[in-house]
Amino acid sequence: MAATQLTASPVTVSARSLASLEGLRASSVKFSSLKPGTLRQNQFRRFVVRAASVVAPKYTTIKPLGDRLLVKIKEAEEKTLGGILLPSTAQSKPQGGEVVAVGEGRTIGKNKIDITVPTGAQIIYSKYAGTEVEFNDVKHLILKEDDIVGILETDDIKDLKPLNDRVFIKVAEAEEKTAGGLLLTETTKEKPSIGTVIAVGPGSLDEEGSVTPLPISTGSTVLYSKYAGNDFKGKDGSNYIALRASDVMAILS
Repeated sequence: MAATQLTASPVTVSARSLASLEGLRASSVKFSSLKPGTLRQNQFRRFVVRAASVVAPKYTTIKPLGDRLLVKIKEAEEKTLGGILLPSTAQSKPQGGEVVAVGEGRTIGKNKIDITVPTGAQIIYSKYAGTEVEFNDVKHLILKEDDIVGILETDDIKDLKPLNDRVFIKVAEAEEKTAGGLLLTETTKEKPSIGTVIAVGPGSLDEEGSVTPLPISTGSTVLYSKYAGNDFKGKDGSNYIALRASDVMAILS
């Protein structure tokens, strides 16, 4: 079978000048319609697609404002626990990092609310939180304090200390058999939505900025919304989930 060669005309750059290519956005590069015989490989060697906003080298610091924090993103795991090297497509997106700078806080009602997370803290944040930036060739994330799930004081997720109105739950084991005794595979096991509360945050803020304690205590068995929160796996293989207290539907006894 004859091979079909797809080629493209030269790239058109709409940046104001070539000197500004450092902060080039995806919208400023255009590819015109495909034409035969015009594409050369060396035309694309200098163009890199970036998911993060790139901060130019002339800027030496980033100071977050309000209730925002600057977090240095933890690098993705390149190997499994068994030592198998993972391709980039199979590496899980990190949800943790180190706080390197914090804003001045925010005002609710008449009260000034300071950020409670200190610099240097290792944190876990919501999966799709914040804005990613590349600063000094290192990936960072600018996010709000409310996007932080909790502080990690050890290297095991089971020791997560939840913040604000977050609840940290150890998920109940999925049923391995049907009522009729049929053995279920991993793909057919129903995701459980019941678990035991391991830790709770201090509470949510009311309209005056005062903390309202959560009506959930550690050790409680709870029923929670099936598609809520962020899932984690501990070093012992146990499954955990961190979610907002509003996603807990009932306490079971």
